[in-house]
Amino acid sequence: MNQRFLKRLQQGRCMRTLKVELGKRSYPIHIGRGLLENGGLWLEHLTGPQVMVVTNEVLAPIYLEPVTRALASRELDVASVTLPDGEQHKTLGSFEHIIDALMTRGFGRDCTVIALGGGVIGDVAGFAAASYQRGVSLIQIPTTLLAQVDSAVGGKTGVNHPKGKNMIGAFHQPRCVIADLDVLDTLGEREYRAGLAEIIKYALIADREFLAWLEQHMDELLAREPQALTHAIEVSCQTKADIVAADERESGQRALLNLGHTFGHAIETATGYGNWLHGEAVAAGMHMAADLSQRLGLISPADVNRVRQLLEAARLPTTAPADMDSATFLQLMASDKKVLNKKLRLVIMAKLGQALLRDDIPSQTLQATLDHFCAGAR
Repeated sequence: MNQRFLKRLQQGRCMRTLKVELGKRSYPIHIGRGLLENGGLWLEHLTGPQVMVVTNEVLAPIYLEPVTRALASRELDVASVTLPDGEQHKTLGSFEHIIDALMTRGFGRDCTVIALGGGVIGDVAGFAAASYQRGVSLIQIPTTLLAQVDSAVGGKTGVNHPKGKNMIGAFHQPRCVIADLDVLDTLGEREYRAGLAEIIKYALIADREFLAWLEQHMDELLAREPQALTHAIEVSCQTKADIVAADERESGQRALLNLGHTFGHAIETATGYGNWLHGEAVAAGMHMAADLSQRLGLISPADVNRVRQLLEAARLPTTAPADMDSATFLQLMASDKKVLNKKLRLVIMAKLGQALLRDDIPSQTLQATLDHFCAGAR
C-alpha cells in the first residue's frame, strides 16, 4: 500500500471498489468507511419504489435509522422486518416472516430487499429475495467481518435444517455489496475473531503470499487497525470475486472455498446452531483439514503447525468440541451438501496456498484424523 493511499485511509476518505464479473449480473463490492449513510452508492441499485430492509433486533437500534434516512431522500415505500438475533433463527420460520411482510405490504416484482446484518440476515433475507415472486432485487449491507469477506459475496442464500446447515436455499446474486468498516467498530470481539477465520481460509486455499502477510500482521488485525483491516478485506473479497466469477454455482473451483467447512458444519450442527460461531467451527475444521492433508502426504507436519499457530494467533479454536466423537462427525458429514453420488468430497491442501477437492480419501485416513481430534489433540 502506497503512502498516499495510507494517508487517505487514515483520514477516512478512501473507498475501494471491486467487481464480481458475472456478465449482465456483475456487481460492485464497495469497501471503506462512512458508506452506510452514503446512499448514493446503493440507491442507484434499487429497481423500484418499494424497499424492504431486513435486520435483527441487535442491529436495528444502531443502523436501521441511518439506512432509512438515506432511503428517505427519495419518495420510496420503505418497510422493515426485524428478526431475532442468532444462528438458531436462520430458519424457514424467519424466511416465512419476511415473505409474509412482503405480501402484506403488497410489494411487487420490482421491489428491493436490503439485507442489513451479518451472515444470518444476509442468507435468510437473500433466500427470501430469491424466492419472492421468483426473484427480486437484493442489496447486501454486511455488518460483520465474516459477512463482509465471505457470505455477502457470491450469491449463496439459504436457511438451516435441524439435520444440516444451509441445506435449503438458492443462488441469488446481489446488485451490490456495501462493506462499511465503521460497522465493525461495534462488533463484539468473539464475532470479529470469527471473521478472521474466513480471511485465513483465503490465504490457505489461494494465496501463500497473503498467508505470510497474515502471520506478520495478525496483531494489527486483532487491534482492528484500519490499514491492515482494509487490506485483508480487499484481498479476501477479490479472491472470492475471482472464484465466483469463474464458477458461480459451485460446479468445480468454487467448492475450494469450503476448506474446513465440512468438519465445521458438523460441529455447528452437533453443538446446536449458535453455540459455536461459524468462523470458530471453520477454524477448527481447517486445522482438521490440514491434519488430513498431512496424513495424505501432501503437506508436512511443519505446515500443519504453521496453520495451527496462525489460528491460535487469531485466538480461534483449533480442536473439536470435547464431547464430540468421530461417529457423530461421520454421521453429520455424510449429509453435507458436498456429498455427491454418495461420496464425501473434502477440500484439502495440496500445499499451503493451494487447495483441491477429493472424493477418494481412504476411510481409514479420515478416521485417523477424526480420532486424533476427538481423542485429544488438546
